[in-house]
Amino acid sequence: MRELTDEAAAIAKELGEATLLRDHGGGFSPLTVQLHKISAEIHAGDPRAALDAARAISLKALPSVERRSRALGDIAVTYDRLGRRSDCVRTLLAAERCAPQGTHARPGAKAVISSLLVSGPTSTELRGFAERSGVPV
Repeated sequence: MRELTDEAAAIAKELGEATLLRDHGGGFSPLTVQLHKISAEIHAGDPRAALDAARAISLKALPSVERRSRALGDIAVTYDRLGRRSDCVRTLLAAERCAPQGTHARPGAKAVISSLLVSGPTSTELRGFAERSGVPV
């Protein structure tokens, strides 16, 4: 995965700004490759590498609120895997501010919320987020 992601990053860098792809809602750019890398590192089981990948992007540079929300959701999962509860909740709430409906419906966000609710102290913010997302409190 890392070898292919690095190859994609090199190709994206060579192409320059976003290259629109037919039948694809976005484009191919160094930024979109980096977003993919965050998610891939999470799924590969390396949350530190995912967090490093996240730190390499500017959320403000993302082209839509949906992409910002999705990136924030991935970052929240990373914080959860690293045991950083308060950062995780803060990041989930930031994702919700970007795109509430998308964040509430995202299975990954619901899984993190459920995990947080049973694994340690909860806050008013976390319980409220859980309720808004339809996760039993």
